[in-house]
This record gives sequence, structure tokens and C-alpha cells, in this order.
Amino acid sequence: MIEIDADTGLSCVHDVYTRALPVLSGLRLAAPAIPGHPDPANAPAVIAAIETAVRLAQSGAVSAIVTSPISKAVLKAAGFPHPGHTEFLAALTGTSGGEVMMLAGPDLRVVLATVHLPLRRAIETLDTDTIIRTGRITAAALARDFAIASPRIAVAGLNPHAGEAGHLGSEEADIVAPAIAALRAEGIDATGPHPPDTLFTATARARYDAALCLYHDQGLIPLKTLDVANSVNVTLGLPIVRTSPDHGTAFDIAGRGIADPSSLIAALRLAATMAARRQS
Repeated sequence: MIEIDADTGLSCVHDVYTRALPVLSGLRLAAPAIPGHPDPANAPAVIAAIETAVRLAQSGAVSAIVTSPISKAVLKAAGFPHPGHTEFLAALTGTSGGEVMMLAGPDLRVVLATVHLPLRRAIETLDTDTIIRTGRITAAALARDFAIASPRIAVAGLNPHAGEAGHLGSEEADIVAPAIAALRAEGIDATGPHPPDTLFTATARARYDAALCLYHDQGLIPLKTLDVANSVNVTLGLPIVRTSPDHGTAFDIAGRGIADPSSLIAALRLAATMAARRQS
């Protein structure tokens, strides 16, 4: 393990990986790190670490970014203006509005049309253009980063039974179906709106490469139920590769030596695969 100055030693990072794990110096914490007890005083160092990682990726010094979980509440207490990593990375790379959150596991990939919003707000903000944008970015990423030549996207409905022909809600006819029609007109294999309660069975999952879900828990509950340990958070739509474990900070077990590293390992492997595909 060797230290490299984050500002002056970036050019040698590539060579270091063949013989050691590089640790960038210069990013110091303002307060002691106490497991399970985050301190808002350290928020600037966390933000600076993310900014440094993006700068390295943009310069080509590294091929991908794998982030660990951050405490959004702690960063918010220090004045952080973004909902989370995804939106911050989009702002840093100049792609705000073009980012899409994907959770990818061994048996299921989901993408979210709305992300970190209260459920009521997510439903209020959902519109046809958002679903179209999410579908386009997802289809492009599945082809480029996952090597799927003809991506299939299943779009979930919002209401029980996908609205039951309007008897349980009109959002499917008014918002979701027009988006699917627009995606199909562009040559994207999008289907739906599918009843959410049957979209994630083993039989249904065999028919698509990613499920486009309309709000956070609609996609994350089935994915994490199937395999939380080996699922990965991927930010689509960025000019750089970024992955992350699909779990949170787990402050309740910090420092006890019982955390499961599987999702972080899966994130590292997927980042390497995606980076290799972009460079090929």
C-alpha cells in the first residue's frame, strides 16, 4: 500500500495497481472517525473524496468509481444540497437530469423513474417524459455496459393490477402507456404497463432485461428480497462508470466485524466489467 498525493501524483496511479493499492493522501478528516457515530464535521472530507474520484475518472487516471455508502442525513446537516450520490455525480459530470439509478442483481435489474422522493411526491411528479427519458438511457446502457444487443424493458404500472382498465386508477392510460408507445416508436423493445404484483416472478423476469419501475420501493423491494448481498447500484447516463453496494451505512453494526462485503465485491467486479466494455 502506498500513498499518492491527490493533486500532484495522479499521473502515476495507473502503474501503481500492478504492485500496490494506492491510497490518496491529502483528504483528511476534521474529527476522529468513531464507528457508528458519524460527525457532520467530516462531511467536507466525504464530499472532497467524491469530487477527487470524479476528477480521476474524468482524467482517465482511473477507469471507474466504486463508492461506499454515505450518510445522507449527516451530509444534509452540513449543507449538502443533493439527495444523494447519484444526483451529486450527475452535477459533477455536467449530466444533471440525464442520470438513472439502476440496481443490478444476479436475477433482476431494475431502474427507477423517480428515486429519493416521498411516495406522494413521486406520484405527483411522475410524467410521460420522465418514463421516456429513463427508458432511453436504460436501453443505451444495457447495450453498451451490459452487452445486451437487443434490450428488453418491462415497464411497471403504478396502481394495483396496472389500473384494472381504469377502475383502479388512470395513470397507466394517461402517463405510462403513451411513454411505452413513444419508446417503441423509437425502436426500443418496451412492454407494459405490467401489473407490479406479478412483474417479478421467475417466469416474468425471463421476459425482460430490466424492469422500469415508477418509484423507489417498487423496484428495490423485489431486488433486495431476491439477493441483497450480491446486488449493485449503478448510475446510468454518466460519462464515467460508477457503481456502489446496494445497501446503506449500517451504523448499527459498524466496528463489530460482522458486515457482509459481498455487495461491495460485486460492485467492484461490475465496475471492472463495465469499464472494460467501454474501452473495447
